[in-house]
Amino acid sequence: MPPPLLIDLSKIDLNAEPIYDKEAICRVNPQRYEMQHLDGILWYDKENALILGYKDVTHNEFWIRGHIPGRPLMPGVIMIEAAAQLSSFFMKEIFREEGFIGFAGIESAKFRSVIEPGSKLFLLGHITKYIKKQRTTHVTTEVQGIVAGNMVFEATVSGMRV
Repeated sequence: MPPPLLIDLSKIDLNAEPIYDKEAICRVNPQRYEMQHLDGILWYDKENALILGYKDVTHNEFWIRGHIPGRPLMPGVIMIEAAAQLSSFFMKEIFREEGFIGFAGIESAKFRSVIEPGSKLFLLGHITKYIKKQRTTHVTTEVQGIVAGNMVFEATVSGMRV
């Protein structure tokens, strides 16, 4: 049984124009081309450290040809990368964290279903730990991936300013 959603999606227009589009995300996050896995931010609540973004999983993804021929499935590692990019964007744009927020670890990950091309992957994030020191910053974010109303993955990812 999946855990409760981090964000009540019934209170958010999931078809609305993003408050940050792909162009705005690219001004903050450095990933480009086949490694850019965050297409929009629909909503955030800084006070409660919550954010909702998405990735449009297209038929042109770099992994389509080889993962899995005849039945392409989004690799779990790409789901985690999308989660990390959501967290990085939140820290840099909303919390005004300077520098590059690099991937530091996965404390847990559970993959509950597949993601196929043509899907919209909603990414729900909640920062659970934010430690800012003189020389570095460490952040831990719980992330859930939702496709067509179903939780497809959940993970706890960590990042640090490098």
